[in-house]
Amino acid sequence: MPDFSRRSDGVEIMDDLEYAGPLMVQTLYELEIINRWLGGNAVTIGALGKILENHNETSPITIADLGCGRGDMLLLIDTWARKKNRKVRLIGIDANPYIISVAKANLKGLPNIEFQSVNIFSPEFESQKFDVVIGTLFYHHFTAEQLVSFFSTLRKQVTMGVVINDIHRHPLAFYSIKLLTRLFSKSSMVKFDAPLSVLRAFRKQELREILLKAGITDLSIRWRWAFRWQVVGKFL
Repeated sequence: MPDFSRRSDGVEIMDDLEYAGPLMVQTLYELEIINRWLGGNAVTIGALGKILENHNETSPITIADLGCGRGDMLLLIDTWARKKNRKVRLIGIDANPYIISVAKANLKGLPNIEFQSVNIFSPEFESQKFDVVIGTLFYHHFTAEQLVSFFSTLRKQVTMGVVINDIHRHPLAFYSIKLLTRLFSKSSMVKFDAPLSVLRAFRKQELREILLKAGITDLSIRWRWAFRWQVVGKFL
C-alpha cells in the first residue's frame, strides 16, 4: 500500500522535458478532459476571480500560466475575461518545447495569447514581470525546497498574486484516478503519471508551510471537488 503520510519523490514521465510525440499529444488531450470533467478548470477560474475582484484598472492584466499544456486553461481565461470585459495578456509557459509547439498549434490566431518555452528556475524567467501567475496541476512536480525558493523569487516578479490548483494527497483520490485511467485512458503516460501525481501531491499544511516560508502570508487554501486545493496568494 502506498505511503500517504508524506509526498512521494517518484518521477513522472511528464518530467522528461524532452519528451515528444503522439503519446504526449494524447496525454495532454486526456489531461484536459480530466480537468474539465472533475471540476479542475472551475477551481482555477474561481481563484483568479478572487485575485481580480477589486481590480478596476483598464490596462491589460498580464497572466502567466505555468505548465500550460495545450493552452486549454488560457483559452478558458480568455473567454472568461471577455465576458467580464477585462483586458488580459496571456502567456503560456512550459519548459518542454514540444508541448509549446502543440499549444501554439492548438490556439493559433489568438493575438493576446503567447507562449514561451522556458524553465521557471532560469534567469530568463526570473527577469520577467507578471500581474498574476497561475499553475494547474503543476506545482506537485517540485520539492518543497524548490517551491520555497521559486515563490520567494516570484514575489519580486508578480504585482497581484498567485493561483495554485493542485491535488489533495488522499487514498480515495489515488485509487479513484487509478481505476478511472485504467478503464478509460488510451495513454500509458496518463495511466502511470496520474496515480503518481496524487502521491506527489499535498496536504493542506504542507502547502501553507511552503508559502509562508516564501513570505506569502495573505493566502487562502480551500478544498474543492474533486480532491483539489484552491490556493489564492495575494501579494501586498
